[in-house]
Amino acid sequence: MGLGQDLRPEPESYGIVLDAGSSHTNLYVYEWPAEKENDTGVVHQVEVCKVEGLGISGYSQDTEKAGLSLQHCMERAQEVVPEHQHRETPVYLGATAGMRLLSLQNRSIADRVLSAVEKTLRSSPFNFQGARVISGQEEGAYGWITINYLLGNFKQPGWLNFLPHLRSSRGTSGALDLGGASTQITFVPDQEPIESQENSLHFRLYGKNYNVYTHSFLCYGKDQALRLKLASDLQSTQNGSLLDPCFHPGYLRIMNISDLYTNPCIANGEQQLPFTQLHLQGNGDYQRCRMIIQKIFNTSHCPYSSCSFNGIFLPPLQGEFGAFSAFYFVMNFLNLTTEKSPVPLDKVTSTVERFCSRPWHKVKAEFPKIKEKYLSEYCFSGTYILSLLENGYGFTMEKWQSIQFLGKIGSSDAGWTLGYMLNLTNMIPAEKPPTRPLSHASYVGLMVFCSLVLVAVLLLSWLTFHKPKCLQKGLI
Repeated sequence: MGLGQDLRPEPESYGIVLDAGSSHTNLYVYEWPAEKENDTGVVHQVEVCKVEGLGISGYSQDTEKAGLSLQHCMERAQEVVPEHQHRETPVYLGATAGMRLLSLQNRSIADRVLSAVEKTLRSSPFNFQGARVISGQEEGAYGWITINYLLGNFKQPGWLNFLPHLRSSRGTSGALDLGGASTQITFVPDQEPIESQENSLHFRLYGKNYNVYTHSFLCYGKDQALRLKLASDLQSTQNGSLLDPCFHPGYLRIMNISDLYTNPCIANGEQQLPFTQLHLQGNGDYQRCRMIIQKIFNTSHCPYSSCSFNGIFLPPLQGEFGAFSAFYFVMNFLNLTTEKSPVPLDKVTSTVERFCSRPWHKVKAEFPKIKEKYLSEYCFSGTYILSLLENGYGFTMEKWQSIQFLGKIGSSDAGWTLGYMLNLTNMIPAEKPPTRPLSHASYVGLMVFCSLVLVAVLLLSWLTFHKPKCLQKGLI
């Protein structure tokens, strides 16, 4: 860079990704310097907008509303992205497990929901690039890419390339994602090869190969897991009354049985039951709740050397893990994410147990601004997370310390959306990008360093070939 070069800030590029989850949709706006598209760590999140209302799969009875619900956040994105950049800014929508379930239940309705969403996104001034349902494997992979990209695990900063002995020997971090309808686990195992090819992905990023294990458990997100538990409880209920240990003492809920059977996660139909409503009463017994939750995990068979549950291959856990989305939201509510070092498993367990035992009226009084439905389910969700991580995946006492619950990494939310955009915009190359010119400051510093080295070499050479007379006499 010449000394007289224009030093005005580089132009920015933008990208928009909508995460259409089972319970709600979030819109993310990302920004990066236009001249540094392949440099690690330069993409950062500048806006997140939570769409009001249901997730798009919740509009199956009125599909047009699925598109209309996005308008406010799309208008917000127009305010964030400079107007002259609108036409160049790509916008993507990825729908996850809620739409995967709706597609299984009724493909034509799912297609109409996506059409309504596309209509709204096409009407915006941005460069619409598509709205589609992503697979569980993709969701896991993009989450893994996001957290490792943000943590700088793929590529070291430029100055470290001059000092190879200082490069980090740290590998990649695993990714744990929990939504309303599915949960994903993704990491690079030591074990080679991965026994189940359907759980194996291969990436080449920045000149390095990664063999990644991933699996997405559809129906094992926290909302659908609660449905699985309640459907299991109903089989032993005679009159529709249920004393439920996964809700606070004094909590009451009446729900229609038909509401439990509105998607493919529940195999048995409500017509087998002699009652139409479930009268649920909480009694806040963590240990009993944990035992009941274990029934939704089938660990009776494993066709591989090791499994998680439901006969799904799981290699031995390896390395550090970042747990995000609902893993983070639930643990953060319970004040289990505030310490710098991971909270020990026994403390997490005792905290959840203590919270579940609290009377419902006291919990409501302490958190008056949280919607009752969400507040009432934190006891179940906390217990479910412990069951899933400890019993389902094998994060026992020692391994638990490798989990870090992540809300953000820097300015960006941990989740699959950034990885999705990085992939679709080809911003992480397979091979190492060519070395870019040094910045002005680095260039000046390097020139000063080289000048000092040159002076030292010249001085040493002069002393070698032109010894002072005092030194010459001493050698005679």
